[in-house]
Amino acid sequence: MDVAVAGGLTYGVGGQRLDVYRPAPAAHTASPVVLLWHGRGADERDVLAPLARAAASLGVVCFVPDWRPDADDGGRTHLRASALFVRQNAGAFGGDTGRIALAGWSLGANAATAAAMDPRALDGWRPRAVVGIAGAYTRPQPLTGRTPIDELAEAEESLPAVPVRLIHGTTDPVVTVQESRRFHTALQHRGWPASLDEPDADHAGVIMTEYEPESCRCRSSHTPHVVEAGIRTARLLADAAHRIPRACQAVP
Repeated sequence: MDVAVAGGLTYGVGGQRLDVYRPAPAAHTASPVVLLWHGRGADERDVLAPLARAAASLGVVCFVPDWRPDADDGGRTHLRASALFVRQNAGAFGGDTGRIALAGWSLGANAATAAAMDPRALDGWRPRAVVGIAGAYTRPQPLTGRTPIDELAEAEESLPAVPVRLIHGTTDPVVTVQESRRFHTALQHRGWPASLDEPDADHAGVIMTEYEPESCRCRSSHTPHVVEAGIRTARLLADAAHRIPRACQAVP
């Protein structure tokens, strides 16, 4: 499936940028949506371009915003503004605003998972599904300053569970796969629907990139095993979004 890209759109009062990847031509009915947050590097939406394009080719509308973890508030304002933008504008890009999956890589994974467990994280809104990519779930995240593990442990019993899908490379030297294994076990103990995929990839490879020391940045890769790992992640994103029932309203 071909993919159309709307690049460099602005969102929020600070004028941050985001890119939108969508199936082309547009589907006859609205497509499910993925909001995908990058990791600790400031304004690195380009790093997720290969993954977002691959996910869009599987029939979802994928929004990838820049955000700045080095901001005074750790990037909380940017993350909240990007979620609001998607909720308000996904329809203009062929997306279904009632079927939004929230995903993140690395530090973005911490924020995405925490948003499912604490309604205050995104001003009362919760995603219908979450995908965590190579997250460090025992470390603080920017939305509430707490760890996802702690957020889960203290989540209200009455809070509706959100499906959480985790993917983590087994050769990740930056964030050990044990982080996702521990979080997956904790989710199961709380009765939340959860899965864990473990491809043979490192921290960059799981998003279809390779780390470039010269630029201190992850770059798109065509190495076969990296592409394979990235495609597995893209399929996970698309499947999580497609499984959100059309008739469901957003989780309160």
